Amino acid sequence: MKKEFIEPFFATLQAANPEPKTELEYTSVFELLAAVLLSAQATDVGVNKATRKLFPVANTPQQILDLGQAGLEHYIQTIGLYRSKAKHLMQTCRILVDQYGGEVPRTREALETLPGVGRKTANVVLNVAFGEPTMAVDTHIFRVSNRTGLAPGKTPLAVELKLLKRIPEAYRVHAHHWLILLGRYVCKARSPQCAQCAVSAWCDQGSKTLAKPTQKRTKASS
Repeated sequence: MKKEFIEPFFATLQAANPEPKTELEYTSVFELLAAVLLSAQATDVGVNKATRKLFPVANTPQQILDLGQAGLEHYIQTIGLYRSKAKHLMQTCRILVDQYGGEVPRTREALETLPGVGRKTANVVLNVAFGEPTMAVDTHIFRVSNRTGLAPGKTPLAVELKLLKRIPEAYRVHAHHWLILLGRYVCKARSPQCAQCAVSAWCDQGSKTLAKPTQKRTKASS
């Protein structure tokens, strides 16, 4: 994507959705951390169904610990890999209680020491909870960044670093959500909806796709 295309690309996304939000449901920083940890290889819809039952019963690190791992598993068993996620969440809650007074730390380095929390999860928490201009590169952002030409890269980290370099500062806080929503609902993996995409004019693939002439079949003359 040409450098001069980046500004109108994000200005268009901003105009359509000025204040994008995560689709995970939460009411505290800890609830967000727990929901993101549970969302690995799972849909936000599936996580929300489970946390709607879990959070009214236990929504602090100590309350999760009080449930015990079996009790926690009962609430999240509809989520993929729920046993390992329950183990990681229990371990994380123990660290939060013992080392941070039950509060979620505000640095990437500290967040990444928590079991089940990698760079992507840490970036989500920093961005959504604390408003930092971080870029959590999931499968949607990785695909969109490469397909549009915005920030092509072979690894999530390479894409993340390129996005932070290319995205204008004014758009960085919300860029994570705009790109996820674009990838989730429009720039899909198997059937990108270029004709319905508001930013296709500045996209490497979209502009090429829409520029192709439509060939109509005609009946052979008798």
